Amino acid sequence: MQKAKLQLDVIVDVVCPWCFLGKRRLDAAIADLDDLDIEVRYRPFQLDPTIPAEGVDREEYIIGKFGSADALDEAHARLFDLGTDVGISYAFDLIEKTPNTLNAHRLVRWAAAEGLGDAMLERLFSLFFEEGGDLTQADTLIAAAEQVGLDGDEVTMKLEDSADLDVVKAEIAHASHIGITGVPTVVVENKFAISGAQTSEVLVDALRRIASELGATKG
Repeated sequence: MQKAKLQLDVIVDVVCPWCFLGKRRLDAAIADLDDLDIEVRYRPFQLDPTIPAEGVDREEYIIGKFGSADALDEAHARLFDLGTDVGISYAFDLIEKTPNTLNAHRLVRWAAAEGLGDAMLERLFSLFFEEGGDLTQADTLIAAAEQVGLDGDEVTMKLEDSADLDVVKAEIAHASHIGITGVPTVVVENKFAISGAQTSEVLVDALRRIASELGATKG
């Protein structure tokens, strides 16, 4: 019997810790939904498009945005606990710079064209949140791309030539246009939206119900 299909467009930003958590939870949910054929496409979003290309000092950014350097401590502690459940070791203290994420999103786009989008996004999340990697540096991005199987020379050329920059900006603008104000958001078959880093159990239930409603499953 042919599996029913669901298309998911998952809107994320690579510097959103909840998006990292949400991705791991979605991965677990999909593993449990082996009776469905689920295709995932990751779509770009920018939590703060005003950050300059060279990034900003992390502590200064947090103070400027939230009023104090320890304003996010409670949220970070909660994320640390939740991350442990899905194999994430958040290391917020290692992050020195908050980047503009346009170039990181370009990497995900190029990787997706070669069937490596999931691996690229996973590597960028881990690099930033577990290793404190500086995503403003071309060398860092190129190394990450090579680690998942992309051609480093080609990525270098594309980064320098601003390849797909306007396309990624247009996708980010489209997310805002359709009403996306927070991430992660999972858009199912362009009809349903699941907001936030829901647990894998919630995702399994939601995706089953949506598949049923769409007539994708019989019951």
